[in-house]
Parts: sequence; structure tokens; C-alpha cells
Amino acid sequence: FSGPPFTHQQMPRKMVYYGQTSCEQDTERYLDVVKYVFSSYKKEVPLVINTMGWVKGEGLLLLIDIIRLLSPSHIVQMDVYDWKAMAPLTPEYVHLTPGLYTKGKQQAKCKQMGMSGIGSWKSSEGEGDASAPEYKLLYVHPEFPRAGVAGEARVHSGILRDMSILGYLGQLQSPDIGAVLPLHSLVPYQVPFNAVALRVIHTDVAPTNIMYAVNASWVGLCRIPDEIRCQTDGPVLLTQTPVCDCLGFGIVRGVEMEKKLYHILTPVPPENLRLVNCLLLGNIAVPNCVLVGQQGVEGEIPYVTSDYNYSI
Repeated sequence: FSGPPFTHQQMPRKMVYYGQTSCEQDTERYLDVVKYVFSSYKKEVPLVINTMGWVKGEGLLLLIDIIRLLSPSHIVQMDVYDWKAMAPLTPEYVHLTPGLYTKGKQQAKCKQMGMSGIGSWKSSEGEGDASAPEYKLLYVHPEFPRAGVAGEARVHSGILRDMSILGYLGQLQSPDIGAVLPLHSLVPYQVPFNAVALRVIHTDVAPTNIMYAVNASWVGLCRIPDEIRCQTDGPVLLTQTPVCDCLGFGIVRGVEMEKKLYHILTPVPPENLRLVNCLLLGNIAVPNCVLVGQQGVEGEIPYVTSDYNYSI
């Protein structure tokens, strides 16, 4: 495919909702997610892994962990024109250099960790005297200035992320060419509180405030292997963030406290929605234009305020 990602969205074979734009705050869960997704790769087709651009400090160490975990056949390393970001990732370098959770050649066993999955890993080179990992390094050095400048990329990635969300929500629109319907005019699904478990990924929210956080939020529609068993009308709150399949996304466009219902807009087809038993709320916001551009609303726009105290 050519063009930006929002123009040719595909349903992935395996997807986990990480819920944040950076893994800096929870590298352990990030590696758990990588391992979970990679475990479904059957090696029947070539796999291209697009790693992050975080190559400073812990980012480089995390990259070394990922290389050890995934054992690639080739690595393409793109340098920066006028700034020496990192050493060439030769097999010898990766063999000797400690990662964030794996050790180098001298002590090849992983750190003992209390987290699920990673504590039992062995680095790919095995014990201390094993040979270096085998892969071919393709090193690209650009010949034009300002290649790889990071500051502008953050702004562009935010715009592209909003475009991807809008493109995804575009599936809710009628295929007939005509006026684009505002989201508040579309009929949502009604989901009982006790039918799905709920978890806020990126921060701690008191149970008494959980519905304020969920309302008008972007959520991952996920499936956890455990059956939802709730003795009350809900909500069902998870104490830890699961690493589980994500089947798609939606917007909680309203919460009906009297009838204990979430109102959710999503383009996920009904046959897949039947599998969903978990809503994950991350640090990904509904694009501002969706909230500000609500057509036909007179007076104050729901969820939007211009009277904001920046000292709070």
C-alpha cells in the first residue's frame, strides 16, 4: 500500500490495545504485548517489524531486548545526517550490550522479574559463551541535512493519529455519497455494566469517578479469557491491565446510570462484538474536531468548554 496509514486501514490478524502513544511509563507491559502479538506469527509469510524511533537511553536498551526476543534475519538501521544517535547495531554489539531486561554476553540470563511472561525469558544467545545472534545489518546513512529531526515528528504523529481515528469512525457512515452524519445522530449499542469488565490503563481512577472518566472516551473493545462474573449490576472493574486480544475500537457516547448501560458507537460488526467482554480506556483522546464540530447543537456543546481555569 502507498499513502498515509489512514487511507488504507486493515483489520489486523492480531491486535492488543496498549492505550498510550509512548511506552516510556510501562516498558514491562510493552514487552509483554510484543511477545503476545509475536506468538501468533506462523512464519508462513515474511514479517516486517517497524520499531519505534526511541533510540536514546532506555529506548536503545529496550530495542536490544526486542532484537533478542524476535531474532530477526535482517536489521535496517537508518542513521541521522548530522548527529551520531547510536552505534551500528551489529550482531556483536547486540551480543555484548545489556538491554533493559536482558543482559549481555557475560551474564546471558534475564533479570529475575515478578512480571508475567518476561521473567521466564532466556536471551537468544543462551549462556555466556554462546555465539552472537545471526542477522544481516543494512546500514543507511542519509546525505541530506535535518533527516530524522524528532521535534516535528511528534506534531505530525498526533495529526496522523487523529486522521486514523477519523478514518476508522468513517466506517460508521453510510456508503452512499451524501452528507456526513454527526456522531451524536448515530444509534449506539447499549451494553449492560455487568456484561463487560472495565479498566483505565494509563492512570489510577477512584471507583467513584470511573464513569466520569469513561464517558465520551475512546475505548478498546477487547476480549479477556476469563468469564465476566458479577453478582451486582456492575460496573465490573479490573485491578490490573490485561494483555489480551483487541477486536476494535469505539466511543462511549453516553452512560445511563439508572439502567446501568454504556452507550457505545463502534463499526465493529455484531458477530465480533459478541466476543467483547472488556473495555480498555487509555490515554488516547477523541479528536477535538469530533467534539467541537457537533452539528445541529444549539447553545453549549456537550463535553466542550471555553471557560477553563488553567491554574487548576
